Amino acid sequence: MNYQQELDASKNDPEGFWKEKSEDLKWFQPPQKVLTQDEEGIHHWFADGEMNTAYMALDYHVENGRADQAALIYDSPVTNTKKTYSYRELRDEVAQTAGMLKDLGVEKGDRVIVYMPMIPQAAVAMLACARIGAIHSVVFGGFAAPELAVRIDDASPKVILSASCGIEIKRVIEYKPLIDNAIKIAKHTPKNVVVYQRPEAVADLSQDGDLDWVEVVSKAKAAPCTPVKGTDLLYILYTSGTTGKPKGVVRENGGHAVAMKYSMSAIYDMKPGEVFWSASDVGWVVGHSYIVYAPLLQGCTTVFFEGKPIMTPDAGAFWRVISDYKVKALFTAPTAFRAIKKEDPNGDFIKQYDLSSLKTLFAAGERLDPPTYEWLNEQFDLPIIDHWWQTETGWAISANMLGIEKMPIKPGSSTVPVPGFNVSILDDNGQEVAANQQGNIAIKLPLPPSCLTTVWGDMDRFKAGYLETFPGYYVSGDGGYIDDDGYLFVMGRTDDVINVSGHRLSTGEMEEIIGTHPAVAECAVIGRNDNLKGQMPLGFAILKSGAEFDQADIKQALVQLMREKIGAVACYKDTVIVERLPKTRSGKILRKTLRQLVDGEDYVVPSTIDDPAILDEIQQALP
Repeated sequence: MNYQQELDASKNDPEGFWKEKSEDLKWFQPPQKVLTQDEEGIHHWFADGEMNTAYMALDYHVENGRADQAALIYDSPVTNTKKTYSYRELRDEVAQTAGMLKDLGVEKGDRVIVYMPMIPQAAVAMLACARIGAIHSVVFGGFAAPELAVRIDDASPKVILSASCGIEIKRVIEYKPLIDNAIKIAKHTPKNVVVYQRPEAVADLSQDGDLDWVEVVSKAKAAPCTPVKGTDLLYILYTSGTTGKPKGVVRENGGHAVAMKYSMSAIYDMKPGEVFWSASDVGWVVGHSYIVYAPLLQGCTTVFFEGKPIMTPDAGAFWRVISDYKVKALFTAPTAFRAIKKEDPNGDFIKQYDLSSLKTLFAAGERLDPPTYEWLNEQFDLPIIDHWWQTETGWAISANMLGIEKMPIKPGSSTVPVPGFNVSILDDNGQEVAANQQGNIAIKLPLPPSCLTTVWGDMDRFKAGYLETFPGYYVSGDGGYIDDDGYLFVMGRTDDVINVSGHRLSTGEMEEIIGTHPAVAECAVIGRNDNLKGQMPLGFAILKSGAEFDQADIKQALVQLMREKIGAVACYKDTVIVERLPKTRSGKILRKTLRQLVDGEDYVVPSTIDDPAILDEIQQALP
């Protein structure tokens, strides 16, 4: 099939389409009911199938000739550690860790919080939960105690699995004091906290229920795989940037496994035995989907990297890993590429490594802005693929379907809707708009496998947040348009549209324009309040290292560029030159916080911010 035939098949007969894809996995009992609806009218996939995700990801491969193949490669430049686990070794460690959880009273359906850095034990913890039918909830290691506390209260875990510390470039973050503080704040008290001790900071395990990971695992017996239904939950993942009551996205076992397996071949063009590297963190949805589950379900080798794109030790860190392990595809956020571009604008480090194994670079998590795309295109004779997805979906909504039909690339577009996603652009009244006209990006129901089926413990919030705005559709919260060729352009969150004297203008489009200036490494545009015009755009720009430009000249050039590309209607006048931008740990710019800061509003420092000191720096840089 070509792409269009595959897309049409998924729209015309979704049940038949996904039943066929489900047959690529080893079920204990294949599903007969492919698509069902519950009493709330919510769609579910593979309800009566019996399976186990950890079995599909590990045991199946051990039993079918991949026992000695590398399953997981751990590379940690921050600790100078490298270790490779075969499929057999990873399965055995997961099985014994699952036995430890059973010894602690964890049963099918119980929740386990995983609060860990990028070490192999994080993947082991997730898979061990899956093995016994427990529901894991990974919380980004180093998250502040109050934020961890609300997640403890929301998920009510029986056990917390953690490590003694996480290691950043210039600091060690001790996790146990954060956990202890979170438990004091929380109403719910987990039965046990199991800590994997790292030599960089050994934790004090003197609280009731504290256990040493290595010690308790050594006493456990390997646990077999517990069969679960396709609709039983695999995990809860809280969306980043949450304030107040957190929003727990839930993922069902059956649909998740089928979508992950399909995506590895259809989107990423990965075959069993090949090396896939998602340079992210297990705390984010990318880490769940494409560091842990999808590569292992496909029988690939996955890279577990504890480091940064720069300063571990330099801007060549990614290229060294690709060269060392013969990585076929790299998937990371555009912010990582921008950080590398800032430090190494001419790509000198790229030339130092043998990158002949690398066939594709994938970007997601935020829009791949055209200047970053163009820089990558200059450095590599490879497909540079942008694709768009959300925590809520767990995999790409739009992508270039390399494993089905490679399509021409259009900078600024995440290419075309993935089969299974029936994407529409709607106006504010829920009516479809014409090609090239911006509107709300919505997905016609039913959503494909792997997408959330509720918010943990709050069906009303799920319906209000995603389903009630446009009946019959899931609303993405993003705006954009589809062009005459069916390509989707995601222009940013719908609240990233500013209104200047009645003209609705996209800050994403303005950021594209600023990014074309040769001195600019990264930028953000927000709308600040204006008594006369309602809102006025304000730009923030980070300059490339070593860029020899006069700042006043740059600012004037950006005003001129905006006039040339959008027109005087943009009313673009001011750019603030900064050293850094406030971001989440996953690399997303905190535009709402920037807006509040600029407008002098009260704001809560987001728990997901990479470094709160950046906000003070921005405040001082404002005119």
